Amino acid sequence: MLSKSSASRFFWFGTFSCGIAFVLLTLDTIKKVPAQTKEENLTPVVIAGKHLFDKNNCMGCHTILGEGAYYAPELTKVFERRGERFIKSMLTDPQAMYPGERRMVKYNFTDEEKNQLVAFFKWVGEMDLNGFPPKPVLAKVASVQGTIVTPAHRPQAWNQLCVNCHSIGGEGGDIGPALDTIGDKYSREYLIEWITDPEKIKPGTQMPNLGLTKEEINEIVAFLSQLKGGSK
Repeated sequence: MLSKSSASRFFWFGTFSCGIAFVLLTLDTIKKVPAQTKEENLTPVVIAGKHLFDKNNCMGCHTILGEGAYYAPELTKVFERRGERFIKSMLTDPQAMYPGERRMVKYNFTDEEKNQLVAFFKWVGEMDLNGFPPKPVLAKVASVQGTIVTPAHRPQAWNQLCVNCHSIGGEGGDIGPALDTIGDKYSREYLIEWITDPEKIKPGTQMPNLGLTKEEINEIVAFLSQLKGGSK
C-alpha cells in the first residue's frame, strides 16, 4: 500500500506525464491538419460554399464531419456518394427529386451558389479523415441471369440518381416502381424516350427530367434492358 508521500508523487508524476502527452499529441494533430484537410485546395469558391452552408444553417438538419443534426442525410461524403448532378438537382428543386417525401427547403440558390456548395462538399469529401465516416455495407443484388450485380457494376448515373426512387432486388427507393424485370416490359427505344423526357410520354408524371446526356441515357438503358424475368 502506498504511503501518503508516495501516493502524492504518483499522482503528480501521472498528471504531469499525461499533460505532456496531451500537449504533444495536440501539437502533432495541428501539424497534420494542413495535409489531411488538403489545405491547398481551399479555394475562394470552397470558402464561399462554406459560408453559404453556415448562413443557411444546413447543419440544423444535416451532419457534416461528425457535427450537426440527424434529421437529414450525412453530407461528409455526399460528393463521392451522389455526385455533382444530384447535389445540384437537390439544391434546385428537392421536391422534384423526391415527390411528396422530401421536406428540404427550396432555397432558390443561383447557379454560382450551387457551384460554391458543390465545391465545398467536394473539398470536405477529399479530406483524410482516417476512415470516417465508414463506408456502408451495400447488399449484393442478383440480376442479369443470376450474375451478382453490385453498385460498382451499375452505371454511375443510376447509383447517383435513379436509385433514389427505384429499386432492384429490394435495394433503392420506393417512390417509383421496382425495375427488376423492366427489360421484359419495355423496349430500348421506349426506355430512351421515357428517360429523355418523362413529361412528354406521361403528362403529370412525378419522374423529373434529370437532364442526362445521351451517353448516360444509353448506358442506363443498356443496363435496364438486361433486367428480365430470369433474374433473381
